[in-house]
Amino acid sequence: MIARALVVLLLAAGALGVGLWLDYDAFLRQPVQVPEDSTILDIPRGTSLRVLAQRMTDEGILKHPYYFIALAYRRGDQARIKAGEFELTAGMTPVDVLARITSGQVVQYPVTLVEGWTFRQAVEAIEAQDRFGGELADLTDETLMAKLGRPGEHPEGRLFPDTYRFPRGTPRLSVLQRAFERMEQVLTEEWAWRREGLPIDTPYEALILASIVEKETGAAHERPEIAGVFVRRLRKGMRLQTDPTVIYGMGERYEGRIGREDLREATAYNTYVIDGLPPTPIALPGRAAIHAVLNPADGDSLYFVSRGDGTHVFSATLDEHNRAVRRYILGEQ
Repeated sequence: MIARALVVLLLAAGALGVGLWLDYDAFLRQPVQVPEDSTILDIPRGTSLRVLAQRMTDEGILKHPYYFIALAYRRGDQARIKAGEFELTAGMTPVDVLARITSGQVVQYPVTLVEGWTFRQAVEAIEAQDRFGGELADLTDETLMAKLGRPGEHPEGRLFPDTYRFPRGTPRLSVLQRAFERMEQVLTEEWAWRREGLPIDTPYEALILASIVEKETGAAHERPEIAGVFVRRLRKGMRLQTDPTVIYGMGERYEGRIGREDLREATAYNTYVIDGLPPTPIALPGRAAIHAVLNPADGDSLYFVSRGDGTHVFSATLDEHNRAVRRYILGEQ
């Protein structure tokens, strides 16, 4: 009788074990329950595996906390839970969830710095991303450059326009630092591949001219040709005579138009008055504009005028240029 009872007990235990294994195996393959298409799982620093598994069960994401705990121990991930925000999407299994929260693949929030923006516009965009930490808006340009390790230097044009992604809580100064370092990297790369014989002596001068090219056209294919015009004017000792520099020099006084008196005003940025380049960049140039000034298009044009559609008419002589001005600016046929 005892032997028979023992056999029955062993069979029952075996059946229970098989049943548990099959249930566990089904748990691993069954997708977790995610509201709508995705949800953000925020894991505070110091959260234990058991606390997290119970919380996900309470929130309806998992059906069994202990199966998830068993999975983590089986994979050796019980002490590898990372802090941060993790996106859980429809169709993910518990195995996928565990892999994500142990990989450190946290949610990244974007901030975009646009070609042609000023330094302050870029700072405002970073400040507006409410998922980042720290404040920038109340810091002066001088203070920000000091924090970036460049005390006494002018900030304009020193950030690379691009889309950057960071996790929640990233200090805003770290975002600024990334954009600053990226510009230095791109400028160094492009400077190494510059054409010989340019009237541009330093990478910073290239940055200044690239910022002007960036502001002069929104037509990407025109950048090398516009850069060619400016390079030839510099070689000939001609003034650049470019409106964006005048506008930058006007600062907050600019209200949408430039008058004749503005073209005559002796500011440090008025290239109708000063020779050569202005003292600093006037905007954030992208890689294409930097590449264009270091590899300008060949040709003989020294002037250009807007057609009014974002493109320009290029002219080699002042007479040709004046005819283009009469047609496209004054509306004469």
